[in-house]
Amino acid sequence: MRNQTLDMPEQDHDPANLPANLQSADAIQPRPILWVITLVAITMSLFQMYTAGIEPMGLFYQRSAHLGFILFLAFLIFPVTGPTRPRGSIGWVVEAGFLTAAFLSGFYIFYFLDDIISRAGWWSRTDIIMGTIAIIAVLEASRRVVGLGMTIIGMIAIAYALAGPRGALPWLGEWMPGILSHRGASVDRLVGQLYLGQEGIFGLPLGVAATYVFMFVLFGAFLEVTGAGKFFIDLAFAATGRKPGGPAKAAVIASAGMGSISGSAIANVVTTGAFTIPLMKKLGYKPKEAGGIEAAASTGGQITPPLMGAGAFLISEYTNVPYIEIVMVSIFPAILYLGTVYLFVHLVAMKAGMTGMKASELPIVRHVLAAGWQFIVPLVVLIYLLVNNISPTRVGFWAIISVIVVTALRAGFTLVVLDPQNGKPLTFDRLRDAVLSGLALMAKALELGARNAVAVSVACAVAGIIVGVVGLTGLGLKFSSMMISLSGGSLPLALIFVLLASLILGMGLPVTAAYIVLIVLVGPALSNEFGVPLLIAHLVVFWYSQDSNVTPPIALAGFAGAAIAGSKPMETSVQAWKYAKGLYLIPAFMVFNPEIIMGGETWYVIWTGLLVIIGLVGFAAAIEGYLFTWMDKFSRLLVVPGVIAIFNPNEMIEAAGGMVVLAILIWNWVMSRRAQISRA
Repeated sequence: MRNQTLDMPEQDHDPANLPANLQSADAIQPRPILWVITLVAITMSLFQMYTAGIEPMGLFYQRSAHLGFILFLAFLIFPVTGPTRPRGSIGWVVEAGFLTAAFLSGFYIFYFLDDIISRAGWWSRTDIIMGTIAIIAVLEASRRVVGLGMTIIGMIAIAYALAGPRGALPWLGEWMPGILSHRGASVDRLVGQLYLGQEGIFGLPLGVAATYVFMFVLFGAFLEVTGAGKFFIDLAFAATGRKPGGPAKAAVIASAGMGSISGSAIANVVTTGAFTIPLMKKLGYKPKEAGGIEAAASTGGQITPPLMGAGAFLISEYTNVPYIEIVMVSIFPAILYLGTVYLFVHLVAMKAGMTGMKASELPIVRHVLAAGWQFIVPLVVLIYLLVNNISPTRVGFWAIISVIVVTALRAGFTLVVLDPQNGKPLTFDRLRDAVLSGLALMAKALELGARNAVAVSVACAVAGIIVGVVGLTGLGLKFSSMMISLSGGSLPLALIFVLLASLILGMGLPVTAAYIVLIVLVGPALSNEFGVPLLIAHLVVFWYSQDSNVTPPIALAGFAGAAIAGSKPMETSVQAWKYAKGLYLIPAFMVFNPEIIMGGETWYVIWTGLLVIIGLVGFAAAIEGYLFTWMDKFSRLLVVPGVIAIFNPNEMIEAAGGMVVLAILIWNWVMSRRAQISRA
């Protein structure tokens, strides 16, 4: 290692930090197809930038064109034969059909929107045929890109909509439990709802993916190809590397930074974990601990502003709360979560007597900042524009422009000023090579942004199908009634049901899709029947939707961490689940102490914040059996009712619980001081 920056593995700079199935799919693609993918991806990114910053388009025009591009890319990138087998002649015949369907799905509405609107619900046979083709194309793209689980859920939703005495599948309605029964929909009515209306495929989820999310994913791609990932990791190691368990603490900080770029827990694990996990193992962390720490930390990136995956944008659209307010109220909860993970890794390091890395092995802060200051400028621009209430789509556009400008200025200054001072005079050939290199880097970022947007956009399209069915059948109200009935009106029990539902949905849906489906089903009950403020209800569901990243048996980020750590997936997932306990506790605290999100008198907000910090510290210490020194069994047991009391809505019980936990923590500190004196 050098003492300026840490050496990064080559895979960290892979164009997309892509999942294994996408990388292997690229490996079997003929070169002309890769050129076509690049051309379509770049064209899509340029189209999105044009509509975001120069000439905005109408709602349906934007969403339909976006869907056409996304489906076309999905069918090109992911072969019908799977990621490891070439398509062959028959495969290309099938592929030609789906590529045609992708084009028709998006651009039929784009070209004939005025005619469709003029028909006002009296759909033509062509409308229904095109809608059916689009639904099939979306489900097939989901099977290839997201996985079979989400496709099956989408198909079940469609079958449910058609079931009923007046539906296309009346016999299926006879098998429905009474509370889930409905009159059923015809094929024409269902297709009209899902393809020709505003509550299906082209509904709010795809609308958010086609505007805010894409621009921020593209912004992240520009930062990534210019080296921002390396900058954040170097900065994290410079800040924490010398402390006990330094690489694990660096993983927490770097993952928070990368979360504002990648928007994906798995991408975070691949990016930061490829470097931090081996160093954690080297310092003494068990492989399963190293993989679990990275998975839990990377999940924190999904709840860390400003990007929060796609969550902040979706929450803003669903609640009509300005995006910047979502960002602001999410800062403290994100700090609590990351702080809890940080505390866990610190306690593990202290228990094992670990030390930090040597100063000679670590980067120096001033050198890191000197090498990467250009990555801070776009973030400052982004925050400044958001604070001034500029549209997030336009903010993403200008943030991308700022990355291009500062990168070009940096490269130009090096070429014109620094290199001649080091004996490399400016020549026409060097200037030409620099310009071509810059253009190639821009093309790479434009391609990467479109590729990275495929998965979330396809997931949002299928989520739109599910949301459309919920609206058509009234399933949301039925689900709310079931939830109230099962919980007996108990809010804590209702939260447990939401948590279990999020885990089950997370086995088949990506985080964003799980949030969309769950908030449509349980959101009304939480806010209308249990009195949870609307914004907090959305935040709770969004946080709980993250648990599929770290909770066995389906822990996608945990599995990615296990692959890098060389540990067993289930053991690693259990560790990730332990370190990520803040995902469950912090949302519950939001519900019973809404002031932490909604605001209130200053003294009370501060008091509430201190209480939750005490509770989380006590919880982590009880789990690990260590804080300043080893904790006896009685203290660990006594912490549990104290933490539970802190999460009680009654202020007196809260205060009593906080005092109990604080007293135990102070006693542990006293015992550690006595032990130090006796050793001296």
